Amino acid sequence: MSGFKGLSGSKAWSGFTGLSGSLGGSGFLGFAVRRLVGAVVTLLAISVIIYLVFYVAPGNVAQITCGPRCSPAQVHQVTEQLKLDDPLYLRYWHFLQGIFAGQDYSTGTSVQHCGAPCLGLSYQSDQQVTQLIWAKLPVTLSLVFGAMVLWLVIGVGTGVLSAWRRGRISERVLTGITLAGTATPVFVIGLVLMIIVCGQLQWLPFPQYVPFTEDPEQWAWNLLLPWLSLALIEAAKYARLTRASMLETLAEDHVRTFRAYGVGERAIIGRHALRGAVAPVIALNANDFGSAIGGAVLTETMFGLPGLGRELVHAVSVVDLPVVVGMVLVTGFFVVLANAVADVLYAVADRRVVLT
Repeated sequence: MSGFKGLSGSKAWSGFTGLSGSLGGSGFLGFAVRRLVGAVVTLLAISVIIYLVFYVAPGNVAQITCGPRCSPAQVHQVTEQLKLDDPLYLRYWHFLQGIFAGQDYSTGTSVQHCGAPCLGLSYQSDQQVTQLIWAKLPVTLSLVFGAMVLWLVIGVGTGVLSAWRRGRISERVLTGITLAGTATPVFVIGLVLMIIVCGQLQWLPFPQYVPFTEDPEQWAWNLLLPWLSLALIEAAKYARLTRASMLETLAEDHVRTFRAYGVGERAIIGRHALRGAVAPVIALNANDFGSAIGGAVLTETMFGLPGLGRELVHAVSVVDLPVVVGMVLVTGFFVVLANAVADVLYAVADRRVVLT
């Protein structure tokens, strides 16, 4: 046993020094810089694709941008402001200039300055798209961050318990629940929770968004039901992923060695198997967080939350092109940002990752 302790101690120390060496100094800094540069390049590529899809489309782009109520003079004005008569590369460069340096917009009676990052002007509501997004973004971030905490706690906890109780009745029950959660739409869970929790039991009020700065307690109290509705759907994926990753780790040779030397099952799961399950959870969470920023439409609509999802649906319904483009760009930004952060956390969580 003493030999085993010495072996494990030396391995732990060498692993720690290897981890600190790989994450410290120029190695980790270079890795972070490369990920940052890659994120910037990806964002530029996304902006090119979005511009081509929305602004180089068949039809009168100026008329679509301005809206159906615009006069021919206003349509001509939009054409000049967006440089739609210029070559494609100049039009795109003008679009980028607005994002990084700001832009002036003429509304016919006055000139508005849209400061950087300027995502355009909604000619239908006479509002800057950036201001519109800033007004809606706290609601969506409140929903997604709270739901993310819950789906990680519930999903990873259920996955760990399922792997620990493998082959028993409790494991089969948990597997069945996660499969049911994966197959159930979010609006079904949301409606059931509202009927039971708000209607019959009256444990919670019907959700009504309250800004965090006004009343943090009411902010959390009113968002608890939307958090649960979104988290229960996502948690099912994390439970299945955590269970599969842990079972794979528990079948490895070094785990058998730990068992042979009498290490307890709880210590094996908590110190070794769970670490192997963290890395894929980080990668999945990055994708889910980024997509939930622009994809929480059903949750926001069902609970009446004035977030980005509801605003995007409204912009599409009235064909407010600048707002749609701005929303898609912001969603793409959060997806890229979340994945860049996940790459760094992945390297911190799993020291076997090569920093290239």
